[in-house]
Amino acid sequence: MDSNQIASEYHDLNGNHIDVLDEPPTALEFSRLAHISRPALIRGMQIPSVRSWDNESLAAAMGNAKISVAVTPNGRADAVTRAPDGKLYFVEPHVEQMSISDLFSKLSGGMTLERNICNSFIHDWPMIENDDSDVYYLQSQNGNVYSSRFFEGTRDPSEFEALRADIPSEIPWCSEAFGRPPDAVNLWIGSHNSVTSIHSDPYENIYTVVRGSKQFTLLPPTEGSYLRERMYPHGTWTRQGTEAGLTLTPSTNAPPIRWSSVIDPDIPGNLPPDAHPICITLEPGETLYLPPGWWHHVRQTNNTIALNWWYDMEMRGMAWVLLSFLRGVGTVPSGNDEDA
Repeated sequence: MDSNQIASEYHDLNGNHIDVLDEPPTALEFSRLAHISRPALIRGMQIPSVRSWDNESLAAAMGNAKISVAVTPNGRADAVTRAPDGKLYFVEPHVEQMSISDLFSKLSGGMTLERNICNSFIHDWPMIENDDSDVYYLQSQNGNVYSSRFFEGTRDPSEFEALRADIPSEIPWCSEAFGRPPDAVNLWIGSHNSVTSIHSDPYENIYTVVRGSKQFTLLPPTEGSYLRERMYPHGTWTRQGTEAGLTLTPSTNAPPIRWSSVIDPDIPGNLPPDAHPICITLEPGETLYLPPGWWHHVRQTNNTIALNWWYDMEMRGMAWVLLSFLRGVGTVPSGNDEDA
């Protein structure tokens, strides 16, 4: 049975259906959801302390504390980008330290970036030219509110120490179902100019929107072959001075990165006709359960704030082995090989 047959059989059995819960599940109900490893939309997960957040209250709570913010010229951090020399790189963002007030100012003053996206694969992605429309996105992903050290009882400094009183360190029904606390809790703040390229994570993900909305395009692990993963050299956006533009700088001695070559799978025609994407929009107060290995691409509206709790997946048994198998075995072609 080849990958297309596996994808077809999985879809025949599951379709594009996802469960929608009108209230948070019990630990037993959630463990049943996690067992079948399908996304679910959960409503009613009330966190009163964050529902009252606005720019002014967050700025007052955080004061002049510095936070780490990703900066790119194109709104795509951790994504494949074509350099001026025509070569494709997996590029991580430049990171700048600023106050949360400065971040809100940059988000409200940001320009809408115009893009001409009409081709299926990243090989057709235009070269990036430096301009004044840098895009700022709080997306540090490293447990910026709580990391694993917090749950181990060791010192766990956070740039968002002032907001910890508002943000639960864990989701009780998740922790009970999984038998462990989360590995990381993250805060996300961005605008419509930031787009998350499609990827998958080895985490049980509980993702809640506080303000704005998030548009997720999801694909099951069985459809990873449709995303044409390739190997790309690593690079970073850098800035040589405070007034200088961002430059794509190739990394030295960094291993190549395996990443999807498909641009924006939410746009019709950018996925093969046999693919079965699931589109979900999360509004304030709604939560997405995203199982490990599920591919996801994310857009958002202006001034969106979200929280997520990452729980480590269970590595014993077949789950990790199966996910690795579905991503494909053997040599992954280079993304800069015209014949790939």
